[in-house]
Amino acid sequence: MEQFEIKVLQPIQANGYDLSFTNSSLWMLIALAAIAIFLFVGTARPQLVPGRWQAAVEYIYDFIRSMLDENVGPKGRAFAPLIFAVFVFVLACNILGLIPWVGAFTPTSHIAVTLGLAFLVFIIVCIVGFWKHGFKFLSLFWPKNTFFPLAVFVGLIEFLSFLSRPFTLAIRLFANMTAGHVLLKVFGTFVVALGSFGALPYVLGILPLAVNVALTALEILIAVVQAYVFALLASIYLNDAINLH
Repeated sequence: MEQFEIKVLQPIQANGYDLSFTNSSLWMLIALAAIAIFLFVGTARPQLVPGRWQAAVEYIYDFIRSMLDENVGPKGRAFAPLIFAVFVFVLACNILGLIPWVGAFTPTSHIAVTLGLAFLVFIIVCIVGFWKHGFKFLSLFWPKNTFFPLAVFVGLIEFLSFLSRPFTLAIRLFANMTAGHVLLKVFGTFVVALGSFGALPYVLGILPLAVNVALTALEILIAVVQAYVFALLASIYLNDAINLH
């Protein structure tokens, strides 16, 4: 499980706090750099007939904007930059962690990173809800035209469900990325172990190797799907804050 180990690259202490620069920090910076290059190349020379890079950037942004239109409505377009940023950052972290042989690290395989992103979304949702509706935002937890004792019970369930959102959002991403990488490592170990049996390396090692190739393709798909799910749920939570559904 050393692939999930946090390694300190540069110790930094400030007023008793450990602010060390780690391999997780490094790969998050690499993800930001990759995103910056992708966006710069795609938007540096905009053309009426877009090239490949420009088309890719426009497609992702239009995809996010369409998702907000479907789940939030026209008012959701103001938050397109936020959801776009969350989506591309999670996607970049997920995919960069699949690069072999270069000591690649997946920041989203750590609950601290995913929980930080989830709480960022959760706090923004709460701020937007109270900013737009004041204390009426609390009506989100109170079902209308319901028998009072039942409404209290349902309201408590809704409130606890609302508080659990950042944790479920974080755990879903963290668990999927961690489980996928563990599977890749396990089958990779099988390839080496079974392929070392003298005259039968190809016979014994070919099956786990084929499984590992298939798992790698599946992990790429999961990396994209999990970034989409994270952005989709963030959009749904914004819908509650904006429209009080």
